[in-house]
Amino acid sequence: MFNKLKSAFKLVLFCMIALGLGTDGFSQSLQEVMKERGLSQQDLLAAAKTYTPSGKKDEYVVFSSGGQSGQVIVYGVPSMRIIKYIAVFTPEPWQGYGIGDEHTNNILYEQGKVRGRTITWGDTHHPAISETNGEYDGQYLFINDKANPRVAVIDLKTFTTTQIVPNPIMKSEHGAAFVTPNTEYVLEASQYAAPFTNEYVPLEEFNEKYRGAMTFWKFDRKKGKIVAKDSFSVELPPYWQDLSDSGKGMSAGWVFTNSFNSERYIGGFGKGTSKKWSNRLPHEAGVSSKDTDYLHMINMETAKKLFQAGKFEMINEHAVISIKDMVANDALYLIPEPKSPHGVMIDPTGQYITVSGKLDTHVSVYDIKKMTALIKKKDFEDVDSYGIPILSMTKSLHGQVELGLGPLHTQYDSVKGIAYTSLYVDSAIAKWDFLNLKLLEKIPINYNVGHLVSAEGDTTSPDGKYLVALNKMSIDRFVQVGPLHPQNHQLIDITPGRKMQLLYDMPLPLGEPHYAVMMKADKLKTIKRYKKKWFKNRVKPGREKVVRKGNQVTIYSTLIRSHFSPEVIEVKVGDEITWHITNLERAQDETHGFTIDQMNIHGSLEPGETETFKFKADVEGVYPFYCTEFCSALHLEMMGYFMVKP
Repeated sequence: MFNKLKSAFKLVLFCMIALGLGTDGFSQSLQEVMKERGLSQQDLLAAAKTYTPSGKKDEYVVFSSGGQSGQVIVYGVPSMRIIKYIAVFTPEPWQGYGIGDEHTNNILYEQGKVRGRTITWGDTHHPAISETNGEYDGQYLFINDKANPRVAVIDLKTFTTTQIVPNPIMKSEHGAAFVTPNTEYVLEASQYAAPFTNEYVPLEEFNEKYRGAMTFWKFDRKKGKIVAKDSFSVELPPYWQDLSDSGKGMSAGWVFTNSFNSERYIGGFGKGTSKKWSNRLPHEAGVSSKDTDYLHMINMETAKKLFQAGKFEMINEHAVISIKDMVANDALYLIPEPKSPHGVMIDPTGQYITVSGKLDTHVSVYDIKKMTALIKKKDFEDVDSYGIPILSMTKSLHGQVELGLGPLHTQYDSVKGIAYTSLYVDSAIAKWDFLNLKLLEKIPINYNVGHLVSAEGDTTSPDGKYLVALNKMSIDRFVQVGPLHPQNHQLIDITPGRKMQLLYDMPLPLGEPHYAVMMKADKLKTIKRYKKKWFKNRVKPGREKVVRKGNQVTIYSTLIRSHFSPEVIEVKVGDEITWHITNLERAQDETHGFTIDQMNIHGSLEPGETETFKFKADVEGVYPFYCTEFCSALHLEMMGYFMVKP
């Protein structure tokens, strides 16, 4: 390896000589920098692999969940430069999301309500890119809210959230968002079992009235919206469902979600618990007492037919297909899996389903051919308490391979049969062969990796090349900023034919990102400006005006470098204000902001965009308004007065 690095270093120097840039000065300077900073040739090689010169763009773009920030984080690979925060479940002032304009207020505070409650935060977990024939198409992104069961739609033409859909029957969820190969449905699986209705149900009735579910959200690609009336859920037992995935290729038409707590343990540990639940083991022990949990196998095509035939019950105005009807129509099965699994991943061909048990050193590889053959022969090992047939784990397996401590999540390579699995306890990434069932290589990371993502690693044709480990801890990696450390995303070179190489540490200080997806950047088809026809309240230049009807005042404004029109607005105390503002700019990235002193509103208007603000002028006074963006040399002059007369 050292000789290869030495040769590469000499090659760089040779190129400098060939370009007439000198030898002694360059080599001496470079060596001095290496000495001063304590850098090795390996460090320089890693830097060369990630350095993206000014004006050049990344090959890939990563969409990472933002965890408790409720946002999505976008960054480039290999540079690892953050490009964008996409506001989803949380107000975001720079982009004016949920800070006053009618459109985003409606998405966040009206669409995003959960059982009538306004929620202003979210815990984003699993982003999913829309797919065509199992390949990322770069049109839409979906993200879930684990804390308040919801799924959001993000339009990648504008990188903005366009819809939030709460789940009517779930009280928590985790197995979202995942899409079917042509984005016909967005999948959302529950996590902690709870009653579907909103009434109080005592824990003594856990087995009878607590349930899990898999929701199939129908997605209308032309409208770019989830259609709730065409969506449905499949009732599942009160085993705590976890991550999910949709079949493809050989497994197309099937949907999988794993589970933990097949024990149906309720808990109750700790002081303050009522006497009837006291002296019990904590959940961490009670839900891990069995050796196996259950992988759920759902026939989506049959579920669709049952829904279309009206074989469902309406709960909270949402269609739910019962376990009984699914079983009667050969559409729901269980398969034992190693206990406490986290992740069910399907290889590019769709034949092999990989499951990792967090408390098992092995990764299990299931074969869809074997599973469907057992179903066809009705060769079942048993049925569970809810009448669901259980397939034999032994007969369903392609095999198992021992990778290390705490295996979690798997992604795939461009090389046939090669996969990568995160090892939480080992703080390592394992490279292994899932066809021949053998460990190939491990690389340490820093530290305690949860999920990982490879380039297009869950599509029908992964790219390989790069992998990112999403680490939960970063102790000693960055300047300490108090007791709370940032997350650490580490970029790893997985080029075929080479040993894995750690290239870059990237601190992420905005929440705890859980999962990410990585797509070729050239698949993005973003717009440079908004089209006029998209806005019914668009204000044309020269048509600015103020219209009063009683105490209803409607303002039609425009803005362009470097002034508002009109610049002085006079209203009376108690007036109800509706303010339409259009950004007339056509130049790329000429965004204008809008705020009024003390009114607690802010808008960010991209070129061609129109926004509407509604508020009450309830206190007399003089209120300056201005453009919050540094939009031109005279940006400070871009202001006006909102005059509220007594």
